[in-house]
Amino acid sequence: MAVKVYIVYYSMYGHVEKLAEEIRKGAASIKDVEAKLWQVPETLSDEVLGKMMAPPKTDVPIITPNELPEADGFVFGFPTRFGMMAAQFKAFFDSTGGLWKKQELAGKPAGIFYSTGSQGGGQETTALTAITQLVHHGMLFAPIGYTFNRMFEMEEVKGGSPYGAGTYAGDGSRQPTELELKQAFHQGKYIAFITKKLKQAPA
Repeated sequence: MAVKVYIVYYSMYGHVEKLAEEIRKGAASIKDVEAKLWQVPETLSDEVLGKMMAPPKTDVPIITPNELPEADGFVFGFPTRFGMMAAQFKAFFDSTGGLWKKQELAGKPAGIFYSTGSQGGGQETTALTAITQLVHHGMLFAPIGYTFNRMFEMEEVKGGSPYGAGTYAGDGSRQPTELELKQAFHQGKYIAFITKKLKQAPA
């Protein structure tokens, strides 16, 4: 039976989505793992998004809370807003009260990835403040730690941290680098490995 890993994200300008795609590839590289991309619902109107010059959403399906329990593990991604997850993703978590009440996600591993505008823009605070969502659901936070072999890279600017993969958007024109994408791939592979191991563990 395939192990299901859901990569659930919100991306306004595409930076988080690019990381999500690499995370999906990494997760799918583990045998017997089925990795699927999902977007959370948008909360802003098309008019507002147009004024913000946000590109149209891709055709990645929109997830509903009731679909979350189908997965064995997760990787949640979002841009930061003042050092915390974007309101769109928070709104989605706020809609999972029914799952929380029954603890339907308890015991499932979950990782986090993110995008910030600058190096001091919340790479770690965004992850730290997001962990509270996982805790209340009883999920198992699965950071990448220093398992990525280029965590100590100092020759080029690199987003991400032991908490999870990340990128810097700058003024929006900067795109995830090859190194950042490799870190994202590693996170997907790592989370998938952990999820598979937990799923196959004897009860």
